[in-house]
Amino acid sequence: MNHVFARPLIAVPARFSASTSALRMAAEVNARALVESVWRAGGEPVTIHPHAPGGEADPNEVAARLGAFDAVLLPGGGDLAPRRYGDASIHASVYDVDDEQDGFDLAVARYALDAGMPMLAICRGLQVVNTVLGGTLHQDMGGPGRDHRHLVHPIALDAGSGVADAVGADKLDGSCYHHQCVDRPGSGLTVTARAADGTIEALELRDPAGWFLAVQWHPEDTAAEDPSQQRLFDALVRSA
Repeated sequence: MNHVFARPLIAVPARFSASTSALRMAAEVNARALVESVWRAGGEPVTIHPHAPGGEADPNEVAARLGAFDAVLLPGGGDLAPRRYGDASIHASVYDVDDEQDGFDLAVARYALDAGMPMLAICRGLQVVNTVLGGTLHQDMGGPGRDHRHLVHPIALDAGSGVADAVGADKLDGSCYHHQCVDRPGSGLTVTARAADGTIEALELRDPAGWFLAVQWHPEDTAAEDPSQQRLFDALVRSA
């Protein structure tokens, strides 16, 4: 950074929202808890507009836009279109698919991985990265009682892994909200955390070009009260 008092700039792709009460109409948003977690870590969270006409982002445009930033945070959101990971079928539970959102998030993840740009991927973000690297997803974990919606549960982290080092522990309670999960990890990805039912909760690169972590749970939900969750955002901003 060139300015003495400047915070590292953390790009956070917006989520499309069909309606928001304060703005009266469709909007682009990010969770307040998410951006406040970045702020507490010393970063400047910047929501960026997802631009991918026809569902495909221009790689040169994405590179030029992200060149102004120091790191990327890929947040949660709706489901990826199954075609993005090679599945021609669509489960009835798949929701909030947006072709432009998919195209932009995938392009951002691809650029950050190729450029070695620091990146923290959360929930949908983890699934986006897995898809970019050729992995697949379970479109639905089995319905009520088997999905991880509105659930706080124990997660076991592999000793010596990047995620364990970042949070300073080998287990924690993660706040989850998802009905999909990783099926086959993408090329170069290693599973470094699991829930008790075997669900993949963290992925890391075996040979990263830059700092990278992907988690399936939502650390921002409890980061204000739980230092171990906040440390994930601290690690991202330090790497920036």
